[in-house]
Amino acid sequence: MFRRKERGRDAEELDGVATFFGSHHALRAESVLKKAGYAVRLVPGPREISPHCGVALRFSYARSEEAACLLRESSVQFEAVHLYPER
Repeated sequence: MFRRKERGRDAEELDGVATFFGSHHALRAESVLKKAGYAVRLVPGPREISPHCGVALRFSYARSEEAACLLRESSVQFEAVHLYPER
């Protein structure tokens, strides 16, 4: 399993990807989830799962339900959340 060290502790596996209709939504999602303590990383949007935006947000898929709920509560529009392990 891919794990990386982040700030001195084991980070969660970033095997989930949230896709968006615009990059401003991806940037806002990054801010909201970081403030909530999620390990996140902006990445190029995978074209095979979403042609809409060139930016996606990686995070732990195990937390996808709560992340999606938090984004909705914060009025952040997202297209979908996908299980998409790093290659």
